[in-house]
Amino acid sequence: MLTLHAAPAVRPAWDAEPVADGAVAVEGDRIAAVGPLAELLERFPAARVRRWPGTLGPALVHEGPLPDAPSPRERVHEVLKRGGAAVLAGHADEPGLRAAAGRVGVAVLERSRPVSLAEGGRADLAAFTEDGRCVATVLAGRLVHRRA
Repeated sequence: MLTLHAAPAVRPAWDAEPVADGAVAVEGDRIAAVGPLAELLERFPAARVRRWPGTLGPALVHEGPLPDAPSPRERVHEVLKRGGAAVLAGHADEPGLRAAAGRVGVAVLERSRPVSLAEGGRADLAAFTEDGRCVATVLAGRLVHRRA
């Protein structure tokens, strides 16, 4: 099923101009399209629509040590709660952390990389409120974190 993740502002890259009243069309684990919500609703009329407050953009690369938590799974979940979809290998060198990251689909990278929302790319998205709180993280098309 195709899902449109919509927000008042969608940034294809965090340094790009926002698309007002935008959306990201996600089919399976891939991005099918990015653009104004009205246009994507015409193109995908049967899509389910999830609306997020604030700004929707690419999920982040968590570049520092993983947050403290009682278990590797909870440490990885803390990254998801901050809008992260990837961590750096140097900070995930414990076997338990790599295993926990792998189970949920968090990428372990040798070095940081630019993130963007591109047609055909993996559907890793994050929605942030105006005060910077992450309200949703989508990894490979799956909603893995949602703040009420």
